[in-house]
Amino acid sequence: MVASALTLDEIVARFGGELIGDGARLIHQVATLDRAGQGEISFLANPKYREKLGATRAGAVILSPEAAVGSPVACIVCANPYLYFARVAQCLNPAALPASGIHPTATVEAALPESVSVAAGVYIGPQARIGERVSIGAGCIIGAGVELGAGTLLHANVTIYGGCKIGARAIIHSGAIIGADGFGFARELEGKNSGTWHKIPQIGRVLIGDDVEIGANTTIDRGALDDTVIEDGVKFDNQIQVGHNVRIGAHSALAGCVGIAGSATLGRRCTVGGGAIILGHLRIADDVNISAGTLVAKTISRAGSYTGAVPFMEHAAWLKNFARLRQLDAMAAKIRALEAEVEKLVITQSEEKL
Repeated sequence: MVASALTLDEIVARFGGELIGDGARLIHQVATLDRAGQGEISFLANPKYREKLGATRAGAVILSPEAAVGSPVACIVCANPYLYFARVAQCLNPAALPASGIHPTATVEAALPESVSVAAGVYIGPQARIGERVSIGAGCIIGAGVELGAGTLLHANVTIYGGCKIGARAIIHSGAIIGADGFGFARELEGKNSGTWHKIPQIGRVLIGDDVEIGANTTIDRGALDDTVIEDGVKFDNQIQVGHNVRIGAHSALAGCVGIAGSATLGRRCTVGGGAIILGHLRIADDVNISAGTLVAKTISRAGSYTGAVPFMEHAAWLKNFARLRQLDAMAAKIRALEAEVEKLVITQSEEKL
């Protein structure tokens, strides 16, 4: 569903920025610099695509002050073109939500507000608390005592185990599972049953804040004793695994296939690249950026960007080599000092021969 067209003047009035060009021009959709036409708006955030600006046929382009110089088309100048573009795109492409009501094939064992939409095949357990304007897609399973905040959207086939709590305006994509048991087992080491595993009951919950988005087929395990906590504004890509008792700070963002082992703590405003692994019981400071494929095997106590992976090898050898790797800077400094000493000796011997 696409909203009515907006003039450039109306866009600037709503989102700010400085307009250069005809404010009466109508914009009905967003598009890339390559494909945009006269009724569409694009953006330029990366300078390496500057050459595409010269050939664009867009009705307008969202630019930084530096990039706006010499723009061949109308432009909106702002500090963060990508963010501005996102807001315009949201305005022109509002989410199409289903009408309220309960499908006759749904099984509902809790009281629901009239504004809630429940699709075919949904199950909602007893004592569930569902907020206003919640939309629950086909085949979703909502366990007993689950809480869903106002305006939350569940796409088809989401499962939320009993007792978990989701805040307001969450978006949870198909196949996500919230609140399954964490991986908790104790191993028997002696006797005839040596080597067998004994399950530890997972009696915590998953608590998810407001404005969280969870990608398709992502799994977030319930806590073993305390709760697994996802704070406000966190964004998950698809196929992410979050272990029991993990805590993820507000406004962090995780790309696809990230794995976080149990009891790890990720700070606020962190980013984690695709395929990265964070081992259990580690603490990651606020404002940490972890690159794709990185293995985090040690607590990170300072903000910054971190990258690294070590090839697979026998564990004892890996420990020994990694210990040496951590000393490389110190070893390099010692080598430079020794080289300086050798050079002095060579000069001294040469002078003595003379």
